[in-house]
Amino acid sequence: MQISELFYSIQGEGLLAGLPSFFVRTSGCNLRCRWCDTPYTSWRSEGSAICVDEIVRAVRKHDTQHVVVTGGEPMISPDIKSLTETLAGEGYHITVETAGTVFEDISCSLASISPKLSNSTPWKEEGGKFADRHESLRDNASVVQSFMDRYPYQLKFVIDTADDMVEIEALLAQLHNVDRSRVLLMPQSVSKEQFAEKSHWIAELCLQHGFRFGTRIHLDLYGNTRGT
Repeated sequence: MQISELFYSIQGEGLLAGLPSFFVRTSGCNLRCRWCDTPYTSWRSEGSAICVDEIVRAVRKHDTQHVVVTGGEPMISPDIKSLTETLAGEGYHITVETAGTVFEDISCSLASISPKLSNSTPWKEEGGKFADRHESLRDNASVVQSFMDRYPYQLKFVIDTADDMVEIEALLAQLHNVDRSRVLLMPQSVSKEQFAEKSHWIAELCLQHGFRFGTRIHLDLYGNTRGT
């Protein structure tokens, strides 16, 4: 697998925020979000080839049962099924973080699905050369539904402005049996200052729509740094 980084840290986001977890960050992504907080896995894909057995050996060194497979987009990794099945066979709880554009039947304890809204499309970045492809791939309700039907899930939406709520509700209307307590609104931010600036009005949106407020604990603890 092409791996950007392997590290042990606190899960900063989602329903399991605060749990010590081992992170497997794959490199490579089919999208190019303009605000991507890991550009070294997408815009400038970095990393090295590491086999599944070596990844599992690295996981075993840490006192946790929680593994987070993230990216980039881990679902485009050729060995994602092998990795998750091997980890599941050893009894690990596996969170897979995905944009919900590609589906494969994997071993997964929690599907952390983060559908990308139009606020992510890079119309100006690098002359807009990735915009059309990004726009054609980012919204795939059928794939999102496949994850929801197959696994315990959470839906995380990155919010830039209050207008984003129109898109979120439109997507949810296409899905079946959505548990709104598993829908998280998370401020678009790469620093704790940016997070704080947006938190109050996004919390109000959560109150209005019955959604969960999405934290980013790692920004408070470590800032926007790799390996955290």
